[in-house]
Amino acid sequence: MLGGGAAAPLLADPGVVARYGLPIAKLVSNLAAAGTIGSLLLAVLALSPKRPEFGRALDIAAVSGALWTLAAGATGYFTFLTIYLQPFSLDAAFGEQLAFYFGETPIGQPWLITMIMAAAITVVCFAVRSPAVLAITTVVAVAALWPVAQTGHAGGTADHAAATTAVYLHSVFAAVWVGGLLALVLLRGALGARLPIVLARYSSVALVAFIVVAISGVVSAQIRVGGWEGLDSAYGAILLSKVAALAVLAGFGVAYRRALIARVADDRRPRTAFWSIVVAELAVMGIASGLAAALARTPSPAPETPAEQLADPSPAELLTGAPLPPAFEPWRLLTEWDLNLVWALIAGFGAFFYLAGVWRLRRRGDAWPVHRTILWVTGMAALFLVTSSGFAVYERYLFSVHMLGHMILSMAIPITLVLAAPVTLAARAIRMRKDGSRGPREWILAIVHSRYVGVLGHPVVASVIFAVSLIAFYYSPLFSWAVTDHLGHQWMILHFLLSGFLFVNALIGVDPAPYRPAYPVRLMILLATMAFHAFFGLSLITGTSLLLPEWFGAMGREWGDAPLADQVTGGEIAWSVGEIPTLALAILVAVMWSRDDSRETKRRDRQADRDGDAELNAYNAMLEQRAARSATVDTAAGAPAASELRRPEA
Repeated sequence: MLGGGAAAPLLADPGVVARYGLPIAKLVSNLAAAGTIGSLLLAVLALSPKRPEFGRALDIAAVSGALWTLAAGATGYFTFLTIYLQPFSLDAAFGEQLAFYFGETPIGQPWLITMIMAAAITVVCFAVRSPAVLAITTVVAVAALWPVAQTGHAGGTADHAAATTAVYLHSVFAAVWVGGLLALVLLRGALGARLPIVLARYSSVALVAFIVVAISGVVSAQIRVGGWEGLDSAYGAILLSKVAALAVLAGFGVAYRRALIARVADDRRPRTAFWSIVVAELAVMGIASGLAAALARTPSPAPETPAEQLADPSPAELLTGAPLPPAFEPWRLLTEWDLNLVWALIAGFGAFFYLAGVWRLRRRGDAWPVHRTILWVTGMAALFLVTSSGFAVYERYLFSVHMLGHMILSMAIPITLVLAAPVTLAARAIRMRKDGSRGPREWILAIVHSRYVGVLGHPVVASVIFAVSLIAFYYSPLFSWAVTDHLGHQWMILHFLLSGFLFVNALIGVDPAPYRPAYPVRLMILLATMAFHAFFGLSLITGTSLLLPEWFGAMGREWGDAPLADQVTGGEIAWSVGEIPTLALAILVAVMWSRDDSRETKRRDRQADRDGDAELNAYNAMLEQRAARSATVDTAAGAPAASELRRPEA
């Protein structure tokens, strides 16, 4: 095969079965995973649970999941034969070695985890028909691709995290793309006249998937090829072939959007129009998937030398896999870069879809405040900067930079996002589904109005999560996981962002919420949280030991403050810089309180003008009735009447 993945090794040959079985099993595993994810995604986003198409899609997902389970096991087994060069045997020694491989080694464990997750997905798809449970199952199916993504080419040592992220995103969105089309082919009979509608929905998802596949592919190629000279190799040849296949797929995507859907709906022979492009697209997709499997078995041109194998590795290289960056200066926060592809894509798509929603409102004549658009774009830009600029570079070495990024993620960015009212925009701009299916609008509103979000978004609960997270995160193993592990780092960013969003939304949110307390209560909650935040900052300032000495204290850097002094600076940032957004929140709550009182006063004035101040007259009449009843009771009890209390005239 191209790249030498199936060629017999010069020194030791695992056998023709393993050499050819491994790429074939990997290809089947990829296609089965795609079928599972694609079918689930269509069921969750495009199909109606009230129609037979929904159950058929879940049956396809279940069968694909079962095939994924078997193919993942076969891939892991053939990988074992290739590495250990052991012929198949029924003796105990072979079984013990195979069990050790799947249970203990970093190459075998991912395939075992994938098998277990795929088997669980299969069971759920057979047994459950709840859209909410299936949405969670789709997330689990996407997560099942993560363990295997870490077993391919890791890129250069300094680019390991970026390479793993690019591989994972590439595999996930390729599965969405390929699997969606496979599901459409198998669902065509069940869809009937609804085929054009579901095709249109799939094409929108496929467009997003293509963009992510292309971008992640470029990032991955840049890491593994190293430079233009790397294209002159077997790996480069396979990569160029895959790029060509993706370009052909992009052409099919354009045909989908412009011509195919209309032809399927209007053509006298829709069957021919549908199959003519599906067969060709599946063929090209199969070629691209096969090339991807070949890339996984081909050595990349870029050198991949672990830090521990370097001649004289620095402590920082041993800990992070990358050399120390230049000496820190504040301006380097905007000049040094370490692209976080996940959050870069989230920020990019977030800004695009928000602007698209505003554009749709403007086209139909509806107004949308300009300041909300500016706030949202500002928040997305800040999210990109904090996760991919010098903040991402230096936070691994300086606790103070880490804390500054934390404050921006959890306090500054949420203010801009909450005031931009994204849920209100989505409810107004996204078209409502009337066929019983759940689109983006329906899912957003279902999540916002769910009882779980209602509990988490309650002001007291949100403030407790926001405040207690500081202690729970920094004084527990979570901090070490977030700093030393790439997956933990992504979780940290997500947690900071969501906890801050829930807290800010409970205080000054514009979007609908299950419950918002009175403004005096909001100010009390804010002041209590501010006090807790100040206490946390003081604990860092007065602390005499490092939170993570085996990391921040072992970098061996010769620039910047000493680790403990830098931690004190981080505490000062948490106390002082962190209070700036809190002060802004207090001002915003006070302004909203004042405006709310003004609106209530104007409402009452308009009501009084309409009904002749009926409310005030009714209130005065009630007082007069109470006074009359009181006078009657006093007279009956023998109290002197009002006339008897008058002073006699002279």
